[in-house]
Order: sequence, then structure tokens, then C-alpha cells
Amino acid sequence: MRWWWAPVLFLGLTAERDPVLVPDVSQHQVEITQGFTGAQLYLFGAILPPEGTVARPGDYDIAVVLEGPEKAIVLREKKRVAGVWLNADSTTFQSAPGFYAVASSRPIAQIVSGQTAAIYELGLGNLQLSPSGSIDPGTQARFSAGLSGLMARHGLFGEDQNGVTITGGVLYRARIDLPSSVPVGAYTAETFAISHGKVVASAISRVEVRKQGFARAVADFARHDGLAYGLLAVSLSLLMGWVAGRLFVRD
Repeated sequence: MRWWWAPVLFLGLTAERDPVLVPDVSQHQVEITQGFTGAQLYLFGAILPPEGTVARPGDYDIAVVLEGPEKAIVLREKKRVAGVWLNADSTTFQSAPGFYAVASSRPIAQIVSGQTAAIYELGLGNLQLSPSGSIDPGTQARFSAGLSGLMARHGLFGEDQNGVTITGGVLYRARIDLPSSVPVGAYTAETFAISHGKVVASAISRVEVRKQGFARAVADFARHDGLAYGLLAVSLSLLMGWVAGRLFVRD
């Protein structure tokens, strides 16, 4: 019996040496109403060190990732032919995040190895953006970089390598900006505690972005009755064109 219990006791003592993360977010629901211009989301919490130890400044680094919702994205590459921009190659990303932002207490390359960063998808360069179909690695890398750059220009992908503040080695805080074009859906806010290049703890919070009021009514109408919504949109466009013509007609 003594030899059977020894490994179990050893594993229990090892597990107790890991810290515990207690995360939270400033808003678990972000409501998009008419005139929505964006929002600021704060991810904060505490690092609870192993029992019997005291956390000191510099013991841990923190990285937070806000991601969601996944969707299919078709990316087309344009080439200039005889002075005219034309569509060339294209590919489809079946499950690309509609939003991705990472913030860390120090640059990712300084706190984890490239392999660890790739495993946890820490940083824009480590997102697993695998296009559908069979393409060579060079083309895949080019399209993945193109998608990241395009989403970053629209404020939907971001990276802040000094965006997490740690106070007293225990409390952490980060701010992530949501643009006005942020997609609706379910988001995950994942926090990683890192020590000596290893992820020693992680925790997840949930965030939902949804439309409210008139914006939600329009979105529900478009989703549940697309044909009627399309006909109404065309009719309103024709009506507005006719009204503008009557207002600006000259005698």
C-alpha cells in the first residue's frame, strides 16, 4: 500500500504548486444599439499563488485573448493587369474568428517560446488560419497574412504586447477595444498565467455581443424573412431615389 499511495501523493503535491486564476470581465453582455460607436472591454482578475507561498512582482506574466465568433471568410487576391485591378487567386477560411485580440504584460516572444505561442495561439502570427482545400505552404502563409492584415485594418484583429498591467504580482488588468463593426455572437475571454516560459494556469470567461432595440429588430427580420427584407430594402431605395429627385428637380 505504501508504494501505491506514493505516486498519488506526489501528483497531489505537484498540482498544488500551480497558481489559480480568478478572472472577470467588465461586461458579460455588450449591447449594440442604434448609433453604436464601439465599446471598451476590461479583463481583470487575480493570480492566487500556491498555498503557503507569496506572489512577488515578476513571478508571473499574463496574456489575455478575446476571440469569437467563428465564420467562413472568402479572401480574394487582386492583381494589376494592364493598369486594371482584377481578381486573381482566392481561398476560403472555413472557421476564422470574426474578432481576435491579444494583450500581454510583455511581448509574447519574451515570455514564451515560439512553440508554446503556437500551441495556445498567442499573437496574430500564431493564429491557426488554415484555408480550405489543398494549397502549398507558401500560398497558405500569404493568404493567412493577408487575412490578418485585412482584419487588423478594420479593427477586428489586434495585438497589444504591453497591454496588461500587473499590480503587486497578484492583480492584473487589460483593456480591449471593440470597434463599431464588431460581429455579434458568443466570445471567449481566456487568461493565461505564464511563469518561466510555461503556461501554469488558464481560465475562461464568456462574453456575448448582441443587437438591441431597432438594430436587433432589423437583424431578426433579415434573418427570419430574407426575401421580404430584400424586397423592402429595394423598395425603400427606390422611394428615397424618387424623393431625392423630386426635391432637387429644377423648374
